[in-house]
Amino acid sequence: MKIAMVSEHASPLATLGGVDAGGQNVHVAELARALAARGDEIVVYTRRDDPHLARRVPLCPGVTVEHLDAGPPTEIAKDELLPHIRALGRALAARLADDRPDVVHAHFWMSGLAARVAAAPLAVPVVQTFHALGVVKRRYQGAADTSSPHRVAFERDLARDVSRVIASCTDEVAELVAMGCPRPAIDVIPSGVDVGLFSPDGDAAPRRAGMRRLLVVGRLVPRKGVADAIRACAELPGDVELVVAGGPDASRLAGDAEARRLLRLADELQIAHRVHLIGRVARDELPALIRSADAVLCLPWYEPFGIVPLEAMACGVPMVGSAVGGLLDTVVHQTTGLLVPARRPSAAAEAVRTVLSDDSRRAGMAAAARARAETYSWDDIARRTEACYRRARAAAARPTAYREVVG
Repeated sequence: MKIAMVSEHASPLATLGGVDAGGQNVHVAELARALAARGDEIVVYTRRDDPHLARRVPLCPGVTVEHLDAGPPTEIAKDELLPHIRALGRALAARLADDRPDVVHAHFWMSGLAARVAAAPLAVPVVQTFHALGVVKRRYQGAADTSSPHRVAFERDLARDVSRVIASCTDEVAELVAMGCPRPAIDVIPSGVDVGLFSPDGDAAPRRAGMRRLLVVGRLVPRKGVADAIRACAELPGDVELVVAGGPDASRLAGDAEARRLLRLADELQIAHRVHLIGRVARDELPALIRSADAVLCLPWYEPFGIVPLEAMACGVPMVGSAVGGLLDTVVHQTTGLLVPARRPSAAAEAVRTVLSDDSRRAGMAAAARARAETYSWDDIARRTEACYRRARAAAARPTAYREVVG
């Protein structure tokens, strides 16, 4: 199949760890690679955010990343991109008219707006993966939610209009149905994990002698729950350290507002000597860092899927995670790790004590975690996604009215 993927802010070429660069970038890149390995031809369309970027960049055999001009060619926070989506839709429409795909797969809601407008004149089906839903973000972040006030309405329209919707986890299905998406139009297809790169085999990163290590990996944004991990660490013995990987490069951490807030919290809790923010870690260095940990903490307030838990499990490291979203699917409570209520640092601390206090149980969890991760190979995810594409193509096109994108 010829597949056009649209990922307006999350380029598969981007460096991970920034405020707007994380799991979606990995998902798009790895899914495209896995589909290409199965014989599909993929072009990933993303917004140009640097004037020096080439128009077309090969990612791997069968996958090309194409940069579309929409707004100034500079970095723009994703929550400020909506005024430029009309231009993105026009640029995408011109490209699809020249190179008609069999299906368009939109990643994130603004990509869906551009894809719907561009694909409609060609009668090309659109498959939508939201990666996160505005109604959920608003529920948990309240006034701190910086999304466009139009987001929820646009997502509701997309959920009803596109050919099919891919939910990242079973928890998302109920949200989509409540938004008006027909249940038969939803496929639950999670993210995957590179079980070759992320493996129990290989070197582990160095660690301080006599210390047990907890690891958090992710963007430095409040909803990821790093502050809760620090509070949990404060309730643990003095031989437990917390390493936080993510955010800007280590040399720029001092200028990051969230990093400073987290370090102040550690200082207030008198555990600054046991909390280490190390900044962005290159993806090929991440498996060794994970293998150096006794447990990985993933304590988001909400999580549409969460790739880090899978990467930890693939490395054979037990998880302590929030019982939310995708973690409810991937982490098998008391088998591959432990799940605790979100935003409950004391519960997380108690779970960590359980994991660290029993070497035999921790080894059993590690083996079960690896076995579980192997069921999330990218080849299997690509196979399931191809089946969704075929269903989208086979379905009778549902008429959709053109809706202006608010600019």
